[in-house]
Formats: sequence, structure tokens, C-alpha cells
Amino acid sequence: MRTGKALFEATRPFAKDSSFTSWYHVITTALLLITVMVGTVWNYNLVGKISCSVLAGALILRFFVIYHDQQHNAILARSRVAEGLMRVFGLLILSPSSIWRSSHNYHHKHNSKLRSAHIGSFPVMTKAQYLKSSKSQRFNYLAMRHPLTILFGYFTVFLWGMCLYPFVNQPRKHWDCLLSVAMHGLIWLAVGLNFGGQSLLLTLAIPCLLAHGMGAYMFYAQHNFPDVSYCAREGWTYEKAALESSSHLVTGPIGSWFSANIGLHHVHHLNARVPFYRLAELMAALPELMNPKRTSLSLRDVFACLRLKVWDVEAQRMISLREIHAPAGGVNH
Repeated sequence: MRTGKALFEATRPFAKDSSFTSWYHVITTALLLITVMVGTVWNYNLVGKISCSVLAGALILRFFVIYHDQQHNAILARSRVAEGLMRVFGLLILSPSSIWRSSHNYHHKHNSKLRSAHIGSFPVMTKAQYLKSSKSQRFNYLAMRHPLTILFGYFTVFLWGMCLYPFVNQPRKHWDCLLSVAMHGLIWLAVGLNFGGQSLLLTLAIPCLLAHGMGAYMFYAQHNFPDVSYCAREGWTYEKAALESSSHLVTGPIGSWFSANIGLHHVHHLNARVPFYRLAELMAALPELMNPKRTSLSLRDVFACLRLKVWDVEAQRMISLREIHAPAGGVNH
């Protein structure tokens, strides 16, 4: 069984982009998204409009993962057209390229490091840090990991975390964050004035809330699940973090299509240059990737992930708030 750099080297043959295949996925997803968005306005059947609205949210999620792959240079890395298109898409979904690339690349390089895991991801405190922190620090920490923060990721993770906060702190570097908010506001205003409140709800509000909320949860669950591992800098390796700190989020074939295989997150973290449409092929080819740490979108697994709050260094696992104050051996699992 390969480990370390030998395992990473085994992924290299799969880190090859097919321009035809990549453009096929980009164009077909874009056309489907435009079609269902039009269907939320020019459709005489209310059930049809609502169905188009939900599908629009799912397709925005799919296009976001495709955008994510292009930003990693996994697909269409040499295409100026693709770069321009994806930069515009990033602005439209409150995930401008400047902040996305810097924070997400940092996340990949420091995934599961206790002192660095909060940048580009949800923050992680150890049990000792949490117990020593002030009430305000605890409140802020728990607020960032709260289920409502994830559910309303459109406002919390993207509008604030990916746009307003970066711009306020570094306006020159992240000027595109302000542009993203301005474009978003103008689009909402234009749809509301020209098509009315129902279209505003079905064409923008529901798709955005669904796509950003689901995107925020999937990102959370891919690094905050019961079997996740965190470690100090001295015990960290890139390959180990990919396999032990990134989950395989099982979604089923339909969910895999709408999420562009991002659930195979342990494979993606091992080599981010592998296109999303080759992740399953890579997983099937390497025995080392076939038995990952898993979670799913079942209610049981969702609740199991959301209850996790801090890293217990002694127990080497994430624990809930109830367990933080429980005496040793006082909580059954």
C-alpha cells in the first residue's frame, strides 16, 4: 500500500484535463441553469415554476463546483475564455476569484492543522482552548459553527465571509468583493422591478438560499465529521490530511451529478488538479482510496456532524458541547 509522496505520484496520470469534456460540462450545465431560471419566470404552472426554482439551486451548486475546479486549474487552465467566464460566475455567486483562490488554496495546504484550520474553513478549537476562552470568544466561535449559520450560508458564509469582510479588511486586494455585492444587488433590483416579487423569490431567493446553504453544509461536513482527525503542525503531512481529515460524502448518483463529485473529497484533497469527472475513476484505480472515512446526507449523519464542536486532544476526536463538561466516561457514544 502506497503512502506519502508515492501515493500522490500515483494520482498524477489522472490529473489531466480534456478540454472537450470540460467544455461539455460547462456549456451543458450553463444551458440547463439558464433554462430553469427562465422557467421560474415564463411558466404558467406554479408547480413548474417551483420545480424550476429548486433545480436552479441544484444547478448553481454544480456550476460552483465546476468553478472551484477551474480555480484549482484542474480544468481549462490555459483558456482565457474559461478564466473570464468563471471570474464573472464567481462575482455572481458571491465568491470572487481573489478571495476564493487565496483562502481555498490556503485551506488545501493547511487542511486539519489545528492552528491554521480556520482560514478558508470553519474554525476548530481544542477542548482546552474552549474552556480557557471568554464568553464572547465562545459565543463567536459557536456562532460560526451553528447550524443556522450553515443553513443561511448565502448571508453568513458568502455575502459576509467571502465578500464584505475581506473587502473591509483589504479593500485594494479584494476590490472584486465589493463589485460582487454591487452586481448582486443590481440583479436583485432588476428582477424585482421588472418581474415582481414572485420572480424575485423563485428566480433568485430560493435558488441562492438552496445552493449556498447546501454548499456551506457540504464543505462543513467534508471536514467536520465524527471520524475526522486534526493534528499539530509537527505531525502533519499533506497526504495524511487528505485521507484522514477529508470525508467521502456519499450522495448517490443524482447527488454526485449535481455536486460534480465533490463528495469524493478525500480524493480531491489528495490531488486538487484531478478534474471532477475523473475523481471516481481515480478512487476506483487506487486501493488506498477505496475505504475512506464516510458520512452522508441522511438526517442521522447530518445531526452527527452538526453536533461536533471542539477537538479533544486526549480522546483524539471531535466532541459535542455536552461532552466538553462531562466527567471522564460520563457520556456514552
